[in-house]
Amino acid sequence: MDGTPPQFPDFEISSNSDNNDNNNIATNPNAASNSSATSNHQQHHSLSRYENQKRRDWNTFCQYLRNHRPPLSLARCSGAHVLEFLRYLDQFGKTKVHAPICPFFGHPNPPAPCPCPLRQAWGSLDALVGRLRAAYEENGGKPEMNPFGARAVRLYLREVRDLQSKARGVSYDKKKRKRPPPPPAAAAPSSGDG
Repeated sequence: MDGTPPQFPDFEISSNSDNNDNNNIATNPNAASNSSATSNHQQHHSLSRYENQKRRDWNTFCQYLRNHRPPLSLARCSGAHVLEFLRYLDQFGKTKVHAPICPFFGHPNPPAPCPCPLRQAWGSLDALVGRLRAAYEENGGKPEMNPFGARAVRLYLREVRDLQSKARGVSYDKKKRKRPPPPPAAAAPSSGDG
């Protein structure tokens, strides 16, 4: 090895290479190794919505790292870089988060517009971090080095949740699962009749 940190692969498969793989298999019986690339592409089409979203999120994050100044390798990525990425995503958010000085602070359905910023919703960020955490490990990252599981990221998500809960007047408390009521005693089979 030359001492450079490992690079994790991108999922991107171009359609041109797929056509070439099919042509090679059809015209060259010795090109069986290309069939694995074709089957990988076909798997992308049959993946679940979650898997497809995870792949898109991973590609977006990897692109963010490539565009970072200076460019950043995944091996050098830390929780601080993940926080930077999450804050960057806020500019594309669609959730109105009222400032404490806003007259609609704490109102879930404000009656009029206000200048408060649009942000990424906490639930969206939480789900995104979960998908990226899984994708990191699926792409060769060690669980103990996973920047998406960093304490700073967990604290940031908790802070965003609490802030948005207060600002929007929406509770993010976990819902308690209702247990089904026990069957009536009369309906229980008796074992003494015989």
